[in-house]
Amino acid sequence: MTDFVFRVSPNVIISSYAASRLGQFACEFGKRFMLVLDPVLRSVGAADKMTQALSDRGVDFFIFDEIAESADTKAAASALNLAKNSHIQAVIAVGGGKTIEIARCVAAFFYEEKSIYDFADGEVPSKPPLPLVVLSTTCRCPGVFTDRIAICDSRTNGLKLLKVQNALCKTTVFDPTMSVTLTENQTFSMAVESVCLAAESYFSQKANFFSDMTAEKSAELLRLALDGSNSLNITTPKEELLFEGGCLASLASSASSFGPAGLLALAVNARFKISRPIVASIIFPYVIEFCAKFKADRVAKFADFFGIERKDSETEQAQAFADNIRERLAKENLPLRLKELSITIEQLASVAEDAASTDWINFMPCSMTSDTLFEILKSAY
Repeated sequence: MTDFVFRVSPNVIISSYAASRLGQFACEFGKRFMLVLDPVLRSVGAADKMTQALSDRGVDFFIFDEIAESADTKAAASALNLAKNSHIQAVIAVGGGKTIEIARCVAAFFYEEKSIYDFADGEVPSKPPLPLVVLSTTCRCPGVFTDRIAICDSRTNGLKLLKVQNALCKTTVFDPTMSVTLTENQTFSMAVESVCLAAESYFSQKANFFSDMTAEKSAELLRLALDGSNSLNITTPKEELLFEGGCLASLASSASSFGPAGLLALAVNARFKISRPIVASIIFPYVIEFCAKFKADRVAKFADFFGIERKDSETEQAQAFADNIRERLAKENLPLRLKELSITIEQLASVAEDAASTDWINFMPCSMTSDTLFEILKSAY
């Protein structure tokens, strides 16, 4: 078996209305903070709730919210420069994936003298990070558990994975009540993306007993969140089930690896600023079918945990799983093909090359190249 090393970091808190205790969670790490805030929270009226929670605890902070459609090196460099000039002691991130990745850049590279573009080119940080506290407003947050930052290189619009310190994040808070900031379609696509994260960690060559355990439980919780339960014994609200399942999917992904759909979704988002959950949801059924060719037993087993009715063979079970995901997307009126996203097949060739250039390509379900990834993209197009 491959080596398994488990570090208990960050502290993970899953609790309704935990956002109101954000100041309490942050206070132990410093007195002056940069608050990296998702600009969407202003438009939906949730930003004041966050800032009030910090002010009530006497936290000294200022806000950075100059974040566009994806996390890129230009925004990260701007945030990092502001943080250094302000002599902060710690960083707080409130938002989804792109906001958290910008905050992670600030924390990881605050004491470094080199430019963030040096780290995009492969340099590794040598200084300790600033403490980072994360409040995730979405049900999944795989980045906080990894030693890589997924970011768009503003010079090329390509995806880069920046190597950062282990245990970069000190505390991660999942608050199910924050899901009110999302539309129904956004919530649904993130739920499917969470299933994708768990499933691809299960199919990965890097899978281990811990990632399997968390992926299996994640599949069960996410299915309950999406479909409800026939048992009166399960009374947990949908939002809580979704955040619990998404947290476990994120843990599974970090303990194992991203798969083709998750990696390609990051690359598409970096290059074309298209929603990562939507892209992952579209590609996911085709990855299931691809993996079923040589890992039918693993795919069928995961389908069991997701509640797919048992079929006569593992191959049929895997196909039923892929069809189930497509049916869910169609029912929610979400795109089923990449061509519906106003992207050309020619543009997807660069996406496959971007994804294959990352070191995550080494942990796919089987040995893969940019050509293999492009074949999956073509099938999903």
